[in-house]
Amino acid sequence: MRVLVVEDDAKIASFVVKGLKQEGYGVDHAPDGDTGLALAKSTPYDAAIVDVMLPGLDGLSLVRRLRAERAELPVLFLSARAAVEDRVKGLQAGGDDYLTKPFAFAELSARLQALIRRASRAPESTQLAVGDVVLDLVTRVVTVAGEAVELQPREFSLLEYLLRHPGRPVTKTMILEHVWDYSFDPQTNVVDVVMSRLRSKIDPEKARIETLRGVGYVFKRTA
Repeated sequence: MRVLVVEDDAKIASFVVKGLKQEGYGVDHAPDGDTGLALAKSTPYDAAIVDVMLPGLDGLSLVRRLRAERAELPVLFLSARAAVEDRVKGLQAGGDDYLTKPFAFAELSARLQALIRRASRAPESTQLAVGDVVLDLVTRVVTVAGEAVELQPREFSLLEYLLRHPGRPVTKTMILEHVWDYSFDPQTNVVDVVMSRLRSKIDPEKARIETLRGVGYVFKRTA
């Protein structure tokens, strides 16, 4: 999952970006509204976290511009303003949720996960399952044939992306854009390295994850 964070406060931005990366998200940070709008319009994000008060284009105007262009990007507003009328303005501007500062990262993470689930039209389930592989988005527990498997954050995020696209080929470029937070570098082997670690834990027989030469990978529906 790839998330855009639009926040001008350096400390808050660092806190949010670091926490999201530790949970396995790919994250891009924009320090102002104009940069945030440009990134949101040019990059396929799964969700955005937007501060209301920003230099240049403010957060409300940023989201209004996106909604005017029919962008369906899930947006979580951050703001120091806690009054009911401020929350209402955020939602009326096109935000999907509103979190006031200061906040606990655990709550931000939970709200972000809920937005992404709703956007993927799977609000009733907190689990992804293909064959005997089950991933719980809330507890972050993964089981294979009923046995728990411990994954590192990036391995978890990679598996989540594969399970969200069962039977569909995904390229290394697609994986880098959604699981990592930088653009595709044809020289990097980071996807291969993490994929190898993931396979050793959930697919040592290579029966679930197929390598498509010159294309990428596919998680088999029939595994």
